[in-house]
Amino acid sequence: MVLSGLFVAFAINGFSQDSLLFKGVFSAWANYNPDNQLSCYSGIRYIPTLDYSIRLNSTSLIDCEISADIYGDAGVHPFDSTHVEGKFQPYRMWVRYSTNQFELRLGLQKINFGSATLFRPLMWFDQLDPRDPLQLTNGVWGLLGRYYFLNNANIWVWGLYGNTQPLTWETGKTSNQYPELGGRIQTPVPKGEVALSYHFREVDTTNLVTSPTVYNRIAENRIGIDGKWDLGVGLWTEGTWINKNRNVGMYTNQELLTCGTDYTFGIGNGLNVVFEHLLASYNEKAFHFANTISFSGTSISYPIGIFDNVSAIIYYDWTNRSLYNFATWKKQYNKIAFYLMAYWNPTNYQLPQQSSSGTLFAGKGVQFMFVYNH
Repeated sequence: MVLSGLFVAFAINGFSQDSLLFKGVFSAWANYNPDNQLSCYSGIRYIPTLDYSIRLNSTSLIDCEISADIYGDAGVHPFDSTHVEGKFQPYRMWVRYSTNQFELRLGLQKINFGSATLFRPLMWFDQLDPRDPLQLTNGVWGLLGRYYFLNNANIWVWGLYGNTQPLTWETGKTSNQYPELGGRIQTPVPKGEVALSYHFREVDTTNLVTSPTVYNRIAENRIGIDGKWDLGVGLWTEGTWINKNRNVGMYTNQELLTCGTDYTFGIGNGLNVVFEHLLASYNEKAFHFANTISFSGTSISYPIGIFDNVSAIIYYDWTNRSLYNFATWKKQYNKIAFYLMAYWNPTNYQLPQQSSSGTLFAGKGVQFMFVYNH
């Protein structure tokens, strides 16, 4: 038996048969935003994770992960008002069977895919925000199967159930009476890879005030396509068409398309620049592009030595002519990281929501974060 930190492994016949690992991430932050109703905001979060695995033989494994999201925050407007909130909820809770080329995972899990980074039309099941140092996102309940071919092609199949909270690009609540089903095929092509994705769900549109008629249950089909190529510079595209089979006004059809590129310039330690442009449309008829929004985004990152990194993300809303600015300085040690973030955004926050931080980052302010991994 080998004991290292809180990792325990039992060795039989020359390899580990089963193992148990306990780990966690603790973070604390403080935010000052004079434009916010509660100008001083602070909070703590702890995500403890328990991983257990059983090695059946040299090629197959059963493992599981259980983790919780424990957090509390408090907002204060000096001498006027306060707000305190706390929550304990499951973060991940899944069990998986896997071999060298196949995996089947059941439970509360993260499912994400696609080529884009700043604006993601294929952000169907997660809410990852590129500005979030912790890269946190709620999971979805479901069953996911994936098979990997030897030429790097892969097939995904999933079934989801019990996920009624609308995500970033969703209009209408997912019906809690019917499962969601979908899949994805990804294949290599010269200099890159392309993929086709599909998802089906039943939608409750009673909360859509713009709909001429409300329905407790209508079908929604999503088709997504994405590709990425390395042609000296990185190039990618990602698009989604979302169609409801009944007339719900401007939300009957949604089209989202992102094109992007990145390159690392040979300046100092290497300056990485990412650029993406998003075009989104909502309309009663498909591909008419009558009601559109358009965003451009740039991400710049530069490492300063071994422990420090500076980065910035800038968004421009072409529809409302608004600029969003977010800058971060990170100092990383072995298990500890410090972040100092500054932002200057419109108070009328129109950026597509990728996390609950949207209202917190409306206006201008600064945030300090401490992160400890064990």
